[in-house]
Amino acid sequence: MKCTGKRCQWLAVVFLFAVLASGCGKSEEITTAYETENYNKDIYRGSLFAEDLCVASQDVAMEGAPDASSLHALALFDVDGKKTDCAYSIHERLFPASTTKIMTALLALKYGELSDMVTVSANASSTSFAADESICGIKTGDQLSLLDLLRGLMMESGNDAAVAIAEHIAGSSDAFALMMNQEARSLMATHTHFMNSNGLHDENHYTTAYDLYLIFNACIQYEEFIDIIGTTQYVVEIKGADGQIRQENWEQTNFYATGEAALPQNASIIGGKTGTTKKAGNCLILLEKDASEHPYISIVMGADSKELLYQNMTALIDGIPVSE
Repeated sequence: MKCTGKRCQWLAVVFLFAVLASGCGKSEEITTAYETENYNKDIYRGSLFAEDLCVASQDVAMEGAPDASSLHALALFDVDGKKTDCAYSIHERLFPASTTKIMTALLALKYGELSDMVTVSANASSTSFAADESICGIKTGDQLSLLDLLRGLMMESGNDAAVAIAEHIAGSSDAFALMMNQEARSLMATHTHFMNSNGLHDENHYTTAYDLYLIFNACIQYEEFIDIIGTTQYVVEIKGADGQIRQENWEQTNFYATGEAALPQNASIIGGKTGTTKKAGNCLILLEKDASEHPYISIVMGADSKELLYQNMTALIDGIPVSE
């Protein structure tokens, strides 16, 4: 019998349903087997970004901690223990001042060759900055290594070194600021926005104490960074535009390194970064180690004076438990 017209179409539909019905059970078996094989593996579980970090969603009290009511923020992080031992306003927006330079250092370490010789531009010359700004004394046409610029950045807190680094890494200060913000996002420092490489005040240049911890924690993964912040004095040789070699003596700016503040009792100071502007107040972020060599990161932001800054920082560090 010929299959024509509507009868043929009807038979085709019946045949299609029969085929689908006969394969339905087998398809279900295949799907179940695939899911069992592939979706129950550890590879699909992944790892949480923050599992190796100290976290805190609110203030954390610590016995013996300083009164933080006059500060912008305060924190103590147990790096190995992945624990926040003390926290006050660590997620509040604040101005970072020269603690900005830890991000500048991070980008130089991550994307630069420390042996590169850098020629200082007019933009980065110390003569381009105001008399009350921190500089390390580099001049137009000077040549020095990227590593030495990092020393001038972190030790003398040189705004001139910050610009020289920015231009060398990104080609311009504006392009470098974009890199800073991209790096902040990659570190989950989501409440941070940078406008420059040195921390000069700008209403759109801000961070939080917790974001600074994230950035500083990334920096201390580099041995060169720890070596720089742990060096008290350094004599640098700079080749001037005239070809002559001159020497500059660079020193740390934090009072623990200079001997202007008594050292804490419960940990040894490795080093860190200071920062001061009128709106930021007096700020300090440090790496220290207890008697068992366990690292901690401590932060004090917005102290009214240098004296109060170091009083609060010492009290905070002396809150580190004594290892038995």
